Amino acid sequence: MTGYVHVYTGNGKGKTTAAFGLALRAAGAGLKVYVAQFVKGMEYSELKAVERLSDFITIRQYGLGFFINREPNKKDIKAAREGLKEVREIMCSGAYDVVILDEANIATYYDLFSVEDLIDVIRAKPEGVELVITGRMADPLVIEAADLVTEMKEIKHYYDNGVRARIGIEK
Repeated sequence: MTGYVHVYTGNGKGKTTAAFGLALRAAGAGLKVYVAQFVKGMEYSELKAVERLSDFITIRQYGLGFFINREPNKKDIKAAREGLKEVREIMCSGAYDVVILDEANIATYYDLFSVEDLIDVIRAKPEGVELVITGRMADPLVIEAADLVTEMKEIKHYYDNGVRARIGIEK
């Protein structure tokens, strides 16, 4: 099977959700999935769901917590760079059919690791691995390197009316 590179980007809701939908579909087909979450380092409902599918889906967070309201520090940068290196090795190991780099686009935007480092991971992708990269503000070089790019565009969001993130829906 030929594996392709997907990018889910844009300002709209649903990038991580789309990636997890693909992970669920892959697990249902008996494929092994590795999900690497960059930036995120907190408890999310998808982590609890994946525990039930641990024979098929492995998830690891390479973020130290939500830093969008502050500048990333040296620890954030170190965790992301070491994580990307580890994920590259995992992707090339032959143990997984699908590898998801959740919020990797945001990681490049905040200089946690370089766009060039992410492109190197894309280039190192083995033929049979499906690679999914999510996050707002995908760099044009990442878009160019991808086989499939989907932009989530926000038209309307209830957050603008004061609705906070809800467990099981947004977190």
